[in-house]
Amino acid sequence: MTPLLEVQGLRVTFGTTEAVRGASLSVLKGETHCLVGESGCGKSVTSLAIMGLLARGGRRQAEVLRFAGQEIGGLGERAMSRLRGDRMAMIFQEPMTSLNPAYTVGSQMTEVLRRHRGTPRAQAVDRAAELLGRVGITAPGLRLGQFPHQLSGGLRQRVMIAMALMCDPELLIADEPTTALDVTVQAQILRLLEGLRRDLGLGVLLITHDLGVVARIADRVSVMYAGEVVESAPTAQLFGDPQHPYTRGLLACVPVPGKVKRGDPLGSIPGVVPRIPPGFAGCAFRDRCDHAQPACAGAIPRRAAAPGHEVLCTLQPGWAGRQAA
Repeated sequence: MTPLLEVQGLRVTFGTTEAVRGASLSVLKGETHCLVGESGCGKSVTSLAIMGLLARGGRRQAEVLRFAGQEIGGLGERAMSRLRGDRMAMIFQEPMTSLNPAYTVGSQMTEVLRRHRGTPRAQAVDRAAELLGRVGITAPGLRLGQFPHQLSGGLRQRVMIAMALMCDPELLIADEPTTALDVTVQAQILRLLEGLRRDLGLGVLLITHDLGVVARIADRVSVMYAGEVVESAPTAQLFGDPQHPYTRGLLACVPVPGKVKRGDPLGSIPGVVPRIPPGFAGCAFRDRCDHAQPACAGAIPRRAAAPGHEVLCTLQPGWAGRQAA
């Protein structure tokens, strides 16, 4: 099946700092693909690079950056802006800073449809009210006349989702959409995204550091560390047989009901994600890895651990099982 979004060899630099280093991933139509990793590993920068929204000074390069069969890596800003908000949409991490406090919810939502489709204002208002209702906001007509500060965090996030859907996009990128929300609202937002993906056939790239979220809704997972995708696999395969030491470390940090006893210490990964200097070679995780070996300072092979399961590591398939035995 041809991917809706295909990214190969994506690199993003800010001055001499390489924030993303050859990342590759793909999203199929109707699929939820989760990009996971610690804070600072390059997840959000990857999403912004795909959308062409890097901050000033950011430089993007990619071997392949293709959406719906169209190469978009070389598109100019005007052509890219016609895609953003129309066929490709994004939900940002913090809705309070993404919504303009000076304009009502209705004016910001209708602007999307009027700009991309030239829809008359009355029809755009009807569409905005319909989508607010669809994402679970009661009294949508009232909410359209309110300002962002008059809404709770959960309602603002629902507004951002509704705004992203105004033009019926094919691809939805959600950058940690449940950050700073309480657990009840988080669950509601995740159920909403999953229902919309299923009902509308969206391709969803969900960025998160919460493996509990990944286990519930992902079809496929890519694990990112220090700007590289170090492991990628179908969700069941990744959770059942993780092959990269970093992936195993992340999973060890998650308490599993029935396996982790009350009072037992949780797993942890010592250290922090490093800043990668120019000319860096080898595995960026080696200073934090219990299985590091001299070969980790050289070229790291990308190998197939199973069909559809790729890992960037010098360790051979089955090492984790042999260690457990």
